[in-house]
Amino acid sequence: MYYTFLAHLMQNNEYSKFATPIKSAGRIYKEKTSSLRSPYQRDRDRIIHSTAFRRLKHKTQVFVNTAGDHYRTRITHSLEVSQIARTLGKIFKLNEDLCETLSLAHDLGHPPFAHAGEESLNECMDDFGGFDHNIQTLRIITLLERKYYNFKGLNLSIETLDGLIKHNGPVLDKFKYDKILGKKIFKKKINFLNKPSLESQISSISDDIAYNSHDLEDGLKAGLFKIEELNGIPIISDIIYKHKKKLKKKEKELVLRQIVRDIINEMVKDVIINTKKNIKYENPKNINDIYKAKIKLVNFSDKMINFDLAIKFFLKRNMYFHKTVLNKTNRGKKIIKTLFSKIKKNPKKFIKKESLDNESKERNICDFIAGMTDRYAINLYNSIK
Repeated sequence: MYYTFLAHLMQNNEYSKFATPIKSAGRIYKEKTSSLRSPYQRDRDRIIHSTAFRRLKHKTQVFVNTAGDHYRTRITHSLEVSQIARTLGKIFKLNEDLCETLSLAHDLGHPPFAHAGEESLNECMDDFGGFDHNIQTLRIITLLERKYYNFKGLNLSIETLDGLIKHNGPVLDKFKYDKILGKKIFKKKINFLNKPSLESQISSISDDIAYNSHDLEDGLKAGLFKIEELNGIPIISDIIYKHKKKLKKKEKELVLRQIVRDIINEMVKDVIINTKKNIKYENPKNINDIYKAKIKLVNFSDKMINFDLAIKFFLKRNMYFHKTVLNKTNRGKKIIKTLFSKIKKNPKKFIKKESLDNESKERNICDFIAGMTDRYAINLYNSIK
């Protein structure tokens, strides 16, 4: 009954012919379908109820989670990405549930201390396959989450797996995936060379939009730079000029939120206009043409790409490399490396025996540390250093 109703919606132009079909290609392990929820709603619910998703609440976005309650964490970032992705999904009549699911899951594999933690873990794992937060997300949803009798992981739909694998585009070199996940994990159900679905592309660009705009807000709140310093960035300078009079009359924080809202709106509008142009140029006839497209269909215009790069450069110089942030991230790196070294000497004290029997000692330690929140890592470090 449920699928009949959804099929009716699709036939009545509620869904684009380029949308990922409501009827999924299935899962790695066979399960009964639900009469109440689509496969992607079930995927979303499994992610929200996962341990890894809950832990995002206490994982760094930029500021270490102990720095204050008003800065973004991985969980607030993921929610913001999903909101932008659903908006874009609705405009293009795509599968909104899949847009949301991919957005909520995309950061599950991040270790504590953000990119500093990832860099340190990758160095620790240099001789054992390395570490990559995108691949770690796949480890979590296929192996590490344990909530079902009949399989490891969350057994998400093929479409969700495909979208997460290709969060940054087609995978041309599978070596690292095979090394970290195992060659048979997806049972030949994923075509790594195809372009990602439009839902996956929307989730990816929504990540960019949320990341840049909200990091600007957090950096300004933290006093790492001033609004006036953003005047050199095209588009932002026009937005600031529009709010210039308000800066004198209103609370700075209120004006700041409006500026950030306007930045998001400009980027979203640009994605909509440019994506429509790309689809018209590529002229796909069906969803298979989306997978074979020669260009990235969901993308910014050249003007907005330059704007995006300018924001990233500004944030790198004024926020990520700011002395205050660097001091925190350098300490995070030290904590990760110390934990890895200490746990390696006596892994049985920290990791369950059945886990150690199934994987290498180093990969188990890596999984253990990657799953930690900032606070847990700091507390454990203080107790064993």
